[in-house]
Amino acid sequence: MNETIFMLAIDFIALIGVIVLLLIVAALVAGVVMYQVDKRQTAHTIRRNYPLLGRFRYIFESLGEFFRQYFFAMDREEMPFNRAQRSWVYRAAKNIDNTVAFGSTRDLRKPGTYYFLNCPFPTLSEDAAGTQPMRIGPYCRTPYEAPSFLNISGMSFGALSAPAVRALSMGAARAGCWMNTGEGALSKYHLEGGCDIVFQIGTAKYGVRDAEGRLDDGKLAEVAAIEQVRMFEIKLSQGAKPGKGGILPGDKVTAEIAQARGIPEGQASISPNRHPEISNIEQLLDFVAHVREVTGKPVGFKLVLGSTDWLDSFCEAVKKRGSEAAPDFITLDSSDGGTGAAPMPLMDSVGLPLRESLPLLVNKLQQHNLRNRVRVIASGKLINPTDVAAAICLGADFVVSARGFMFALGCIQALQCNKNTCPTGITTHDPKLQQGLVPEVKAERVANFHQNLVHEVELIAHSCGVTEPRQLRREHAAVVIDGGGAVPLNILYPNT
Repeated sequence: MNETIFMLAIDFIALIGVIVLLLIVAALVAGVVMYQVDKRQTAHTIRRNYPLLGRFRYIFESLGEFFRQYFFAMDREEMPFNRAQRSWVYRAAKNIDNTVAFGSTRDLRKPGTYYFLNCPFPTLSEDAAGTQPMRIGPYCRTPYEAPSFLNISGMSFGALSAPAVRALSMGAARAGCWMNTGEGALSKYHLEGGCDIVFQIGTAKYGVRDAEGRLDDGKLAEVAAIEQVRMFEIKLSQGAKPGKGGILPGDKVTAEIAQARGIPEGQASISPNRHPEISNIEQLLDFVAHVREVTGKPVGFKLVLGSTDWLDSFCEAVKKRGSEAAPDFITLDSSDGGTGAAPMPLMDSVGLPLRESLPLLVNKLQQHNLRNRVRVIASGKLINPTDVAAAICLGADFVVSARGFMFALGCIQALQCNKNTCPTGITTHDPKLQQGLVPEVKAERVANFHQNLVHEVELIAHSCGVTEPRQLRREHAAVVIDGGGAVPLNILYPNT
């Protein structure tokens, strides 16, 4: 018996040895082949000069993002969102303890850092008031009483997966906020959860286009007839890529997405860089009026500000037509807004950041007595209470966030949104990767994130002595400028 076991062990060891030897031989053969391929190819200098060894450069380069995120970067060093920001969202979404100990790790001397100017007599909890619904579109046949100041920004079905859209829809319904479709049209997944919907009309008119890509009034009216669709947003530009239309790679244009958008399956979807119908202020106001007449619902537009000299002419044109002709809202995106795919020069270097453009826009509306007529919606990297409260101080009526709600879904900032390889199933149409995202579970986290962010913005408001967030004004906050000093926002951006 012992001899049999011994012989079996010898045979097993011999088999392992043969397998190892075969693997070594295979590795040597593969190495020789790759060496010859590298030496003879002409496209990559490093691989040609250092055959085989040069391949490690590309491996290390691809792993660099992973090691920086998890091992080397400090809590507040990463871009576009650092670990401290993401951790706050994750805890808020899971509805777990969000307190910290031993003091802040935030550098309070860094330019751009906000301070809120608390008063000696903060608002008592029994005197606090919930934020009331705000009416948008008073001259529409069907105005919208928007219940929350915090809402989900535009993310299209196509850029996002079906489970992600379903989770956001269900979560928005539980939270009592709206969800913007993004430019990719309205899908059944947007409607599944029963939330309020803002339909975005992009430059390609997805979902409301005819065969030539022009606006189809019949399709527009059909969308407007859906009760859940509360408003229409005309997308002029986006913070991450002003002057360029949406980009959806061909491998993400599935049959379902192609049907929703009205485009060919499997072909890259590149939107025009602007609406052909809108080349000046008068045409913009005409387009707003037309969509509002067809739909009977509030209509506004989204843009990132760059040049501002046109704002006076815009306001004057509105006043000439009458306040009824004004857009019902303006969504102002920041130049550091996000997207699944954009050219780096536009992502990095075009447009004004929200902290500069928001007070400019609000001041212009005030100067022309249009501030109470036009609601202002702020967008762009607003995922934490500090930035949301600061946007309200600067004059925003509403705040929308896209990436904050993506983090609530479980996004780990893998930076693979444009590759159909998102490891969390949020921005991929690979069924194997999507299976990790369970909409019923993530919907609860979306609602938790919304409610906790709103609650902590309310804490900031109460510390400043006001009863609810929309009472925050520029005198309630200061921002650090170059040189290290903090300047109150009402001095840095005076109401003119």
